[in-house]
Amino acid sequence: MEHRLTGRDGNTRDTPVLQTSLVLDSDGTAIARARQVAAQFLTEVQAEHGLPVSQRAVDVTRLVVSELVTNSRKYAPGPVLLDLRIAGDAVEVVVWDCEPALPIARAADAGRVGQHGLEIVMAVAQGFEVQREPVGKRITVRIALLDAPDGDAAGRPPL
Repeated sequence: MEHRLTGRDGNTRDTPVLQTSLVLDSDGTAIARARQVAAQFLTEVQAEHGLPVSQRAVDVTRLVVSELVTNSRKYAPGPVLLDLRIAGDAVEVVVWDCEPALPIARAADAGRVGQHGLEIVMAVAQGFEVQREPVGKRITVRIALLDAPDGDAAGRPPL
């Protein structure tokens, strides 16, 4: 897997950020491949660069990647771009697709079957942002790399 050390603005003179990107086609392996790349990226970040990454962060990142890529594959024609990057004490999962409609989290409904993906993503993330792009949209989710001493995700406000 290729990842590059770049600055936040794409220049090497800024604060370094580890990053990997992947273009996912519409074949049946895209979602599984995206989950695998996410886990591999975090494993390599820890092993090769010495950044601590909790098992919870790996699991939550795989879940978020799976939900976002599944939604993009389901609702957007064309390719999906997945970008993973380490930014401070978090991993940022960025998914771009060409569908201009912004996702909407539905109200909680225990009787509803399916369509809980966005609710799940928002519940486990430390940050969630959707941006319209000139073509399509970009969703960015921040996930803490470490757990707080009490077992909660670092930086997550108490409920």
